[in-house]
Amino acid sequence: MTSTGLHHREPARPRPSWAAVEAVGEPDVDSATSAAADLLTALGVDVESESLRRTPERMVLALAEMLRPRPFELTTFPNDGGYDELIVARNIPVRSLCEHHVLPFIGTAHVGYLPGERILGLSKLARVVEHFSRRPQVQERLTMQVSTWLRDQLGATGVGVVIEAEHMCMTLRGVQVPGTSTVTSSLLGVLRDDPRTRAEFLALTHSPR
Repeated sequence: MTSTGLHHREPARPRPSWAAVEAVGEPDVDSATSAAADLLTALGVDVESESLRRTPERMVLALAEMLRPRPFELTTFPNDGGYDELIVARNIPVRSLCEHHVLPFIGTAHVGYLPGERILGLSKLARVVEHFSRRPQVQERLTMQVSTWLRDQLGATGVGVVIEAEHMCMTLRGVQVPGTSTVTSSLLGVLRDDPRTRAEFLALTHSPR
């Protein structure tokens, strides 16, 4: 078991500072449902009406689903062929909850790395994004957690993560600017230090329009 809770065949590594926000534990559905009913009632919502009677429970189950990543086996393989070019997965869906307002932010992630001795099963790039998304988050931390995890677990010589997302706390409340997207990036190793490699990665993250 790694420091992030992902299954791994290698010994656990010390938990770095970016992992300070842990995944959410098992919910107490009954207590949460009661609390949700109290919250909605305090907001003036009649949860005794026929159409709203089960709303507190549905609300709790929906939030619990959004805060619990699916377990998966981390699969890495020896880089026997000595592959030394970028591996990039584009347009990985991102769905998370803003830790400040508990409203969703939704978008896409582009994740790439220059492999060292190990390469990762391609589907696992999306799984890693999901793992760190399924908890109260801020986009900046999410971006760094994915990139740092890939660097540490794979020994990658370079890692790049770009996330573009729309935050409901900006579009549905407050400033109310629908369609506004926030872009964050984390470039590590060669992707940060070498301008040509960085430019190649950023070019690859732009899907053809």
